[in-house]
Amino acid sequence: MDVTPGAGGSPGPAADWRAIHPRARRGTDTGDATALTTDTTRSAAAADSASLDPRDIPVVILCGGMGTRLREASEKLPKPLVDIGGKPVLWHIMKTYEHYGFRKFVLCLGYKSDLIKNYFLAYRQQVADFTLKLSDDHTPQFHNTAGDEDWEVTFAETGLLTGTGARLRRVAQYLTAPRFMITYGDGVGAINVADVLADHVRSGRIGTVTGVRPSSRYGELVTEGNAVTQFAEKPPATGWVSGGYFVFEREFVDKYLDDDPSTMLERHPLQQLARDNQLTLHTHEGFWMGMDTFRDWTELNQLWDAGAAPWRVWAD
Repeated sequence: MDVTPGAGGSPGPAADWRAIHPRARRGTDTGDATALTTDTTRSAAAADSASLDPRDIPVVILCGGMGTRLREASEKLPKPLVDIGGKPVLWHIMKTYEHYGFRKFVLCLGYKSDLIKNYFLAYRQQVADFTLKLSDDHTPQFHNTAGDEDWEVTFAETGLLTGTGARLRRVAQYLTAPRFMITYGDGVGAINVADVLADHVRSGRIGTVTGVRPSSRYGELVTEGNAVTQFAEKPPATGWVSGGYFVFEREFVDKYLDDDPSTMLERHPLQQLARDNQLTLHTHEGFWMGMDTFRDWTELNQLWDAGAAPWRVWAD
């Protein structure tokens, strides 16, 4: 989906989520009236900060796709479980959000959902050292902290062939905060999602989409007449395209989505939101890459293996 600043404009510089509300600033006047105003302001600021605390904001991840263009790497796996550096791409996405304070995840499941559930049910056993006494009750004794991420993960069955908008609609009951994040389960980026959230709140609009400029798959020739003056290998796109990493107010689900199982988030819902001047663009100039083809998967693994993965913002 193409995104232009006309859909809401590029927001200003991002700010920490705790400090973006002017009401949180203390006044310098004195007197009882000011004291009362200050107390009221502090209460309002506290409420605003609470509503922006990433620990309480659900992150919806669309995990229902089949990955048909990635068949060489995903023939036996759902696309979100295809690995980068030995870990599912879904794990990489969740680690990015965790780095910025998010801990609640809602996974919209579809194709081979049982494999995604089983991965997390046995998650710690897969990544940590442990001892198992087979003569006892088979309760593992773990020897390190690997796999103890402070994540709360909701697994929601949203159908095999359901559209992305319909998948979101089907997890409405788990969206209990004033706003939520949502992204696709097949792309990674060096995106500060806390900044995306802060810009969204500052905009006052219902939705925010992160605009990216992915590199072209082909080299670009710059010419003067028939003379080549510059050869640019894989230049970035000149316009903004949607990289996912959305933020929506909770009302978006009820106002712009319906129960039609074919509803695609990227079509009527977002197009109508833009027409209503309720969609803001958060621009991201850094790394972003979708894992759509075997070639993409190979390139992402090469970056990871070389220790040059730009999206790896978290510490080991």
